[in-house]
Amino acid sequence: MTISVENPIFEKVSAFQKKSEDKTGELKLDGGVLIPNMATKDDEAFLAPDMNAFGRQFRDYDAESERQKSVQEFYRLQHINQTVDFVTKMRAEYGKLDKKVMSIWECCELLNEVVDESDPDLDEPQIQHLLQSAEAIRKDYPNEDWLHLTALIHDLGKVITLPQFGGLPQWAVVGDTFPVGCAFDESNVHHMYFMKNQDFHNKAYNTKNGIYSQGCGLNNVMMSWGHDDYMYLVAKENGSTLPSAGQFIIRYHSFYPLHTAGEYTHLMNEEDTENLKWLHVFNKYELYSKSKVHIDVEKVKPYYMSLIKKYFPENLRW
Repeated sequence: MTISVENPIFEKVSAFQKKSEDKTGELKLDGGVLIPNMATKDDEAFLAPDMNAFGRQFRDYDAESERQKSVQEFYRLQHINQTVDFVTKMRAEYGKLDKKVMSIWECCELLNEVVDESDPDLDEPQIQHLLQSAEAIRKDYPNEDWLHLTALIHDLGKVITLPQFGGLPQWAVVGDTFPVGCAFDESNVHHMYFMKNQDFHNKAYNTKNGIYSQGCGLNNVMMSWGHDDYMYLVAKENGSTLPSAGQFIIRYHSFYPLHTAGEYTHLMNEEDTENLKWLHVFNKYELYSKSKVHIDVEKVKPYYMSLIKKYFPENLRW
């Protein structure tokens, strides 16, 4: 069964994405997953703005500003330090889920204390970004409640930068993600800094496949450590009933080299291919909904509390 949806707007249309489109530009979603047609009227559908909250293009890593300088330094540290050894250590430590017991909404409120230093588009508290993304999706996909909740919780893993969760440096929490254990593709932002990563010169890791095999599936690939993988572990190990696509979005929403540049597709399997189509839908809202206009938290809270109850236990191990 093939269902059509309006094609999301991206900063760059990847070759991989084009393979999933027909001559009309519609994204074809096969595999029996029902997705409603998007509204096309300007007053009904979410429209991606041309500029970010600072009046510049989204994800512009070259613009001269104090904000950009700090973002560049962030990526220098991230690319040098994210190694196979580091990721293995972090997954073992945080996979214990022994930092805290709390609800999803309690974690949402904790995110008020976090500002993402890697983000060139926004410097607002993270809970506003979560609600902006969720409300934009809710408007266009009113019946896909799992997608609304996925948007709300996709960044909750950023709490690992807070002291009570280990106080990890931001380069180990936020920013674009990428596989470790294979060559660092040039589509990664500020790719030049990988040259000082110890894995860059390791013959076991610096080939296209590295320690993996073609089509092995992203679930078998180690990603750079950060909030994406952490929140995925939290959802999975606490028995969340979010569908596979929702968990895929949580785990790979920062994997821009894949979902925007179309690289690393040789590591994907069939399930990844289907789930990536949902991530393409999500990406428009996650990126372009960033704004200085705040959501009224108390007004929307009852709705999201009902979704949390539907898909998660009352309290989770973090």
